This record gives sequence, structure tokens and C-alpha cells, in this order.
Amino acid sequence: MSTDPGVVERPGGGRGPALEIRRVGYGQADALRLIEEVQQEYVRRYGSPDVTPLEPAMFEPPTGSFFVGYVDGEPVATGAWRRSDVVAPATVLGTARMAEIKRMYVVPRLRGSGLARRMLAHLETSAAELGAEALVLETGTAQPEAIALYESSGYLPVPGFGHYKDEPLSRCFGKRLPRDPAAVS
Repeated sequence: MSTDPGVVERPGGGRGPALEIRRVGYGQADALRLIEEVQQEYVRRYGSPDVTPLEPAMFEPPTGSFFVGYVDGEPVATGAWRRSDVVAPATVLGTARMAEIKRMYVVPRLRGSGLARRMLAHLETSAAELGAEALVLETGTAQPEAIALYESSGYLPVPGFGHYKDEPLSRCFGKRLPRDPAAVS
């Protein structure tokens, strides 16, 4: 395990390739390239990119973090979280200490290899370590594999929130995190 707090090494284990997850700035070159790829994925699936207002500072600790996952040194996955006032009402998950997951993405050739599940677990752990008690996210009906990932990871439907809350294709989920960040995943 690296001593750099921005680098987390995850062995491949019994399923999928080894994944190294690095905390990076939202404007880092690998992050920008993968963000563009996920935006093109949204265009293919929904007809337009995600236009949720985002500022790079939203993804700086302690109010957020942006991560790139690497396999054999190649950037292949992203995931981020941010504290936000656009999240679902606190009464839904029993806490106001929520963070929102953003920009989950795995390159097409490695989908189904467990990388998204490992990135999601990392987001849960890192958000919990910085005080989040619950995570929420928004996805859409044109991403059934994302919905399946979130549901199988313990996320439950929550009322719509954020930029797309009134869109019929939008689906929102949330999950209460364990009090002990080490217990996440």
C-alpha cells in the first residue's frame, strides 16, 4: 500500500485486473480524458452530455474527491464524490451529512471486470473517512448496468434531486454508510 494518501492500490483478487486508485484534481489530464469519454457515453445513451453544473473545487478534500483508476498504468476508470446542497432530504437517509457520487465510469473494454464495484467501494470509504454518513447518486434508465451495480451494492431508491430531478429518465439512489469507515465495502 502506498504512503501517499492520494494513492490506493487494490489487488485484482480472484476477479478482474489489479486496480490502482489515485486521488487527482478534476482538471488532471487523465481525469479530463475519461470525463470526455463518459460525456460521449451520455450522448450515445441520452442524446446529450450531462450538463449538471460542476466546479473543480467541489472535488477537493475535505468537501469532495476525484479519483482515477489505473490498470497497468493506464487510466481506465473514474469516480468522484462531493458534498452538496442539491442532495435528497436528510430525512430520507436519516442524516444531513451526505455526499453525492459523480462521474462513475469504466472504459468499455473492461466493463464487467469488477472495476466499477471496486471504485464504488473506494468512494464509500473515502467519503466516510471525511465525515459523510450517507451517499446519494443520480443515474438514468438508459444505464441499466449502473442501476444493477448500485442496487446490488445496497443503494435504495430516494426521491429525485439535483439538476435532473424532474426528468422522467432520472433515477436517484442512496445508501447509509457504516459509522466505522473501515467497515465500508
